Amino acid sequence: MLTDTHAHIYEPEFDGDREAVILRAREAGVGRMLLPAIDSGSHERLLALCAAHPECCTPMMGLHPTSVNDNPRWREELDAVRRLLDCPPAGGFCAVGEIGLDFYWSGGFRAEQTEAFRCQIEWALEADLPIAVHTRAAWPEMVRIVESYRGRGLRGVFHAFSDTLESYRRLKACGDFLFGIGGVVTFKKSPLADTVREMELRDLVLETDCPYLTPVPHRGERNEPAYVRFVGAKVAELKGVPFEEVAAATTENARRMFGPGAER
Repeated sequence: MLTDTHAHIYEPEFDGDREAVILRAREAGVGRMLLPAIDSGSHERLLALCAAHPECCTPMMGLHPTSVNDNPRWREELDAVRRLLDCPPAGGFCAVGEIGLDFYWSGGFRAEQTEAFRCQIEWALEADLPIAVHTRAAWPEMVRIVESYRGRGLRGVFHAFSDTLESYRRLKACGDFLFGIGGVVTFKKSPLADTVREMELRDLVLETDCPYLTPVPHRGERNEPAYVRFVGAKVAELKGVPFEEVAAATTENARRMFGPGAER
């Protein structure tokens, strides 16, 4: 049984065949899909999908860092996140996410993104929830912030991990953290492959980040949760272990971090 720990199947890219996508995922052995939030523009779609498919879809709640950029109302977006965290849907949220830092598109909102990130970390600590962390073009800043919470019980997953072994080791030293491995690991000459060889299987979870970052052999197409099996197969190849061992270990890692609903 596989778990896709990061899937945006509520997004418009799936409007034409969402039910078929879910069926293909189940047929491929994906028992649970964890769905991170982006901002209030998609909260309704996210929650409706999870309500319609509680057997396989579990929501997170948070404000994506790029939704802070060029948004004079980003604090109102944070308020919407807080209201939902305070009054969660049936079954609750499995994490505060996706939250984090993204300076790829613009470095002009560092202060605002950092404030939003730290605010949501505090909410996760209050609620005893893990965090699902987005990082792009901001790994040094991310490591420093997470290190500042060492000893406070912060835990979670670094979604789409793509940095160095040094960052992996520094982040591991900060608490109970897992590292999401997605389609990038399957790309030809991906430096992530060498990093994954050295990472411990007990520290990894699998993800698609669909509809983005589609793994080989479907690179260039829309990604979907069924393709998480290609990520698992690549990790198994890199680690020199059977695919079934990777599937079992990463699903157990997800269950431990996100709760018992994460492995159905």
